[in-house]
Amino acid sequence: MTQRPRSTVLRDARRIVVKVGSSLVTNEGRGLDEGAIGEWCRQLAALVRDGREVVMVSSGAIAEGMKRLGWRTRPHEVHELQAAAAVGQMGLAQMYETKLRQNNLGSAQVLLTHADLADRERYLNARSTLVTLLAHGVVPVINENDTVVNDEIKFGDNDTLGALVANLVEADALVILTDQKGLYTADPRKDASATFVHEAVAGDPALEAMAGGAGSSLGRGGMITKILAAKRAAASGASTVIAWGREQDALLRLAAGEAIGTLLVAQDAKHQARKRWMADHLQMRGAVTVDNGAAAKVRAEGKSLLPIGMTAVEGDFSRGDVIAVRDPAGAELARGLANYSSAEARLLCRKPSGQIESLLGYVAEPEMVHRDNMVLMQKA
Repeated sequence: MTQRPRSTVLRDARRIVVKVGSSLVTNEGRGLDEGAIGEWCRQLAALVRDGREVVMVSSGAIAEGMKRLGWRTRPHEVHELQAAAAVGQMGLAQMYETKLRQNNLGSAQVLLTHADLADRERYLNARSTLVTLLAHGVVPVINENDTVVNDEIKFGDNDTLGALVANLVEADALVILTDQKGLYTADPRKDASATFVHEAVAGDPALEAMAGGAGSSLGRGGMITKILAAKRAAASGASTVIAWGREQDALLRLAAGEAIGTLLVAQDAKHQARKRWMADHLQMRGAVTVDNGAAAKVRAEGKSLLPIGMTAVEGDFSRGDVIAVRDPAGAELARGLANYSSAEARLLCRKPSGQIESLLGYVAEPEMVHRDNMVLMQKA
C-alpha cells in the first residue's frame, strides 16, 4: 500500500487521541504544571473549533499524589500506588476542568482498567460513553483507574492506554507528547552516530531495536512503550506521532501538516483495518436473515441494517459479536458487529427502531448493525 505524504496524515485526522506523560504533566514531579496543561487545553480547544474531536489521555495522578503526600520516590507497594493515585487524581481532574473551561470546553473524567476493555459489554459501554461525549463537544480526560487496579489488570503504562483508547474510539491519529523529541536510531547520549527518525512504518520490527529501556522514575514508560503503542494503534488504522510536549503549538502545527517529531504511519486506514478484521473473522456466533428490501439497501446502497428488515435470528451471540447477515436465500451478504444480543434481536425482528425502548427497556443504537461496522461479503 502506498503511504500518504506526511503532510496529510495529521492534517486529515478528524478524531485524535493525545497522550501526555507524567514528567510533562507534573514538571518532573514538582507538581502539576499549570502553564503546560493550560497550553495543551488551549490547543485542544482550537482543534475542536476546527471541527476535530479530541480525547486526552493524561498521566500524572500518581506523580501528583506523591508530591502531595511528600514522597520523593515512587513506591512499589500496590496499596501505596493506589493511595497516591487517589490523592493525585483530585488535583489532576480539577486542573483539566479549570483549563478546559477557560477555553469554553466541557470536560469529563473517565477512569479505565484493562478489565473494562477486555469485557465486551464494558468495552462497548465505554465506547458509547466516549463517542457521546465527543458528539456533545466535551473533551474526555482519561487515566488508568489506579485506585483499584492490581498487577493482573494494570495497563502498565499510559502509552498502552493511549493506544487502546485510540482503538476504542476508532481514532484517526494518536499523538504521544513526551519529554523527548522523538525516536532516534540509537540513544544519542551514548552513540554520536545516532540519527533522528522522521517517519517510519508503525510495527516495523527495526523500531523496537532502536528504542531504549524504561523512562524516568516518575512513570513506567520509555521509548519502547511508545513504539509498541504505535504498533497497537496501527492495528485499528491510527497513525502515531511521538513529539516533544513542550514544543510551541505542537498540536496545532501537527494538525496543520507540519513535520514535528517522529511519525509512525499505519499501513491501513481505520475503516479498512476494521473491515478487514471483520471479513477475516473465522468464528461467528450467529446470523440474522433479512428480507429482500433490507438486502438491497445493505448491498446496493450501503445502508445500515435496521431491525425492521430482519426476519430470523440464528445462534447465541452477545452485543459486540461479529455476526453474518444473510439474504432470503441464505447467502451471506455481509458481516458486522451486533448492537444487540441474539435474544434481544429475536424480539426486534420486523419491529421499527422507534419500538426498541418499549420492547427492551433501553436503546443501545437504532440499528442492529451500523454500516460503519459492516463489511460486504459479496457483490451485487
